[in-house]
Amino acid sequence: MYRLILSLIALFAIVLVSCSDDATNTSKAGTFYSETKALGNGNAKSFVELDNSGNPASIGIVFSQTSLDGLGDQMSELVLPVPAQAGPTNVKHITVDWNPMGHEPPGIYDVPHFDMHFYMIDEVTRDGISGMGEDSAKAHKMPEADYIAEGYMVPPPSVVIPKMGLHAIDMTSPEINGGTFTETFIYGYYDGKMHFYEPMITIEYLKTKPNLDKAIKKPAKYPAAGWYPSKLNITFNESTKEYIVKLSGMTEYK
Repeated sequence: MYRLILSLIALFAIVLVSCSDDATNTSKAGTFYSETKALGNGNAKSFVELDNSGNPASIGIVFSQTSLDGLGDQMSELVLPVPAQAGPTNVKHITVDWNPMGHEPPGIYDVPHFDMHFYMIDEVTRDGISGMGEDSAKAHKMPEADYIAEGYMVPPPSVVIPKMGLHAIDMTSPEINGGTFTETFIYGYYDGKMHFYEPMITIEYLKTKPNLDKAIKKPAKYPAAGWYPSKLNITFNESTKEYIVKLSGMTEYK
């Protein structure tokens, strides 16, 4: 009988441990990646991080240090798909645009840099943005004030960039006020709706191996329910020799 009691106690302890393990292994946290594509002499991929509840904590791009070499002297675009788990962020694909000579306006953004677009529209819709002919009215439609973050504006005259749309710039950014352009955060619009986020980052700034954790200004309203970022992070991982550019601090908008 004594041995039977001991056996029952041991079995009960095993059951308790098993139940405890089941209770602690319910986390839905994880990092999920897209396919890897070539970028310069390296490679890049997108990712999404989920928290313990399975909600998006961040979405971003990771690319190797060698990606800064071999980019060429011509403008180019790399299209990255996003993992299926990124659905709640509304981001459908990401582009990494290489600008070896920068772009307008002169004296501000005319240095070598990446434009990284996090698009909330599909590629077919993006490819149809021309700002001309039948598309002109949609492409030039200005967003309502609640959809523009404080301090941002679409500089006049409103210029539609093909496959992109209108750009709203933070008018308090250093480069707009006589400072040096290192990184900045832009919102994009089409048909009056926000449809991309755009971190712009210079090559020289990336070479400093930054550790940026920057709050971004948020509008009062978004185009759809989902999870939207409140921070821009730009970091370098010395162990993997990779850059990480991500939008984090996700909050739900209903």
